[in-house]
Amino acid sequence: MRLGIRLAAIWLAFGVGSAAGHFNMLLPQIASAKKGEALIITYQWGHPFEHQLFDAPQPRSLFVVGPDGKRVDLTDKLEKTARKVGDKEIATYRLTFTPQQRGDYLLVLKTPPIWLEEDGEFVEDTIKTVLHVQAQRGWDRSTGEFEFIPLTRPYGLRPGMVFQVEMPRRPDEEALSLVEIERYNREPPKTLPPDEHITRTVRLDRNGTAAATLTDAGWWCLTVSRSHGTRERDGKSHPVRQRSTFWVFVDEPEKEKER
Repeated sequence: MRLGIRLAAIWLAFGVGSAAGHFNMLLPQIASAKKGEALIITYQWGHPFEHQLFDAPQPRSLFVVGPDGKRVDLTDKLEKTARKVGDKEIATYRLTFTPQQRGDYLLVLKTPPIWLEEDGEFVEDTIKTVLHVQAQRGWDRSTGEFEFIPLTRPYGLRPGMVFQVEMPRRPDEEALSLVEIERYNREPPKTLPPDEHITRTVRLDRNGTAAATLTDAGWWCLTVSRSHGTRERDGKSHPVRQRSTFWVFVDEPEKEKER
């Protein structure tokens, strides 16, 4: 009982509430591409595990850092689209991207403050995804944003492998923080497991690193947050949480060879 009370206190202290499953998704059509071949990149907003999607806010910016380290602004390339989800249409954004080099591309999208009614606060997100293009070059590069830096190569993973990230932090920030981990389902699951099996949590250690075992194939996100001041709404001041999300893809299990 005492352990449960302590964990609940930690949960509340770090601002992880009932809307913890709201995440921004920046998902390439494929995780590993080929030079010169076009692919679709989609931005959407909602509950990844439950596949409950809502209208995505217009991104503040989207840029890519190529294998050569050059940064290119793609914000104007985003197109707003309507997607049918159940009996409603929701707004998403997408762009067609053609990698011109072999190596790893870092895609980074930044959102405006998003109001979470049930939590009475705003979240302001930076979302990062690595697109692998034939050569292993640049996947651990920093873009200078509030972002996770992968310590494990973020592709070529199989279910059950451990994935490790690092979060550079300011000297005045907390030594420890919670990282939320959630898998994206392309279709709504027929049945949902308990909440603790939907959004997992681990801690950043004192060096700012965290490890997660990614148990199934597909896209996974790791998200950490920090306080980012306040913002006015309806004449009242509300807290803003700045969040950083990293998306990583896990391949299907390797098939056993016939004897």
